[in-house]
Amino acid sequence: MSKTLFITGASTGIGAATARAAVERGWNVGLFARSEDKLNELASEFGDSALVLPGDATDFETQKKAISSLKDRFGQVNAAFANAGTGLSAAGTDAGDPDEWHQMITLNIMGLLYTTKAAMPYLKEAKGHLLMTGSAAGRRHIKGSVYGASKWFVHGYGGNIAEEMREWGGRCTVIAPGMVDTPFFDEAKPDKLHPDDVAQAAVFALEADQRATIQEVFLMPTN
Repeated sequence: MSKTLFITGASTGIGAATARAAVERGWNVGLFARSEDKLNELASEFGDSALVLPGDATDFETQKKAISSLKDRFGQVNAAFANAGTGLSAAGTDAGDPDEWHQMITLNIMGLLYTTKAAMPYLKEAKGHLLMTGSAAGRRHIKGSVYGASKWFVHGYGGNIAEEMREWGGRCTVIAPGMVDTPFFDEAKPDKLHPDDVAQAAVFALEADQRATIQEVFLMPTN
């Protein structure tokens, strides 16, 4: 039976690239994001290997239903990638917008927690793998960066949940890229990392021998 991967933020960027890389290696994928049109377009590349799961990652019940539907479709959920996230239009604390902070924290932190909790029963059953998108911004201090602080949470929580999952044979990996050329930025960044680079890191961790837990993959642009 092919393994199955649930991906949040799957419609573009890192999520879409990871879906492509996983399907190329024989995985089934559950594509979760708000943009159903983009998900349908992506899923058309994969035939019977994909299930479109439109929804908002900040809604716990929606994530629970989505993962349950994925299990019903493919028989198991072997991995989940808590990838959905967002940044801020106003950098720093002094110039920041508290309402925008709230929206970002709800997605970057609560959305990730919701993915983890919703997926955990299925991952326990499969001795599965949890991936989450961290950031270089979560590994160093950046003046006033509230976004960076949200990624520090990802790195801290990722290490904590890895210890919990170890007790029953599960694995957790934080994928921590530097700047990636994705729709996250208003302008193209062609000399930075490509989503495919990050997707390859995610698949590397997923396909490591079960005896090895790749707890973090930290990748930076060469330039």
